[in-house]
Amino acid sequence: MNGKLRIIVVDDHTVMRAGVVALLAAEPTIEIVGEAGDGREAVALAERLRPDVALLDLRMPVLDGVAATARIGPTGTRVLILTTYDTDTEIERAIEAGAIGYLLKDTTRDQLVDAIHAAARGETVLAPRVAEKLVARMRRPEQAALTAREIDVLRAVADGLSNAEIGRRLVIAEATVKTHLLRVFAKLDVSDRTHAVVVAMDRGLLPR
Repeated sequence: MNGKLRIIVVDDHTVMRAGVVALLAAEPTIEIVGEAGDGREAVALAERLRPDVALLDLRMPVLDGVAATARIGPTGTRVLILTTYDTDTEIERAIEAGAIGYLLKDTTRDQLVDAIHAAARGETVLAPRVAEKLVARMRRPEQAALTAREIDVLRAVADGLSNAEIGRRLVIAEATVKTHLLRVFAKLDVSDRTHAVVVAMDRGLLPR
């Protein structure tokens, strides 16, 4: 990639946002092209400036980080969550919305710079504690339960939509649709879309 990486920093806490900006100001490979204090401003900035990466907090007024992530994704900007929250629910919601990475605010400057570059390359970036939580969750024996977004995807499959059509209906990338379907297949122990719908209906996971 030629030139500096163009990023926007979004956080409703002015002091925290200023701290992140100050942390990155001296980095020669990064240029901060905009700042915002809520998710709606973030979406507007992403649409206008088309930055390489958006650093987003999760809990913000007007429009939260998850909703903003879902809207920023189609602009081509990679979303990197930078937050203090590391619960399973928060992590899953952000990743499902399209965030390419999830960092915590105790991340060091060098780790943050490396993560921004990795995100710009399209690589998934997770804070070590976040990665540990996801691995532990995957290993946890529990009855297959579909997330709300997985049910949305499966309902669209039942309606006869292709992956591309599902992506347009749910305003997510086709690759994200495929990821949701793979998770559904694994949870339901099936290998194709048709059986996924049948099994989900049989188990009461998908409304008939």
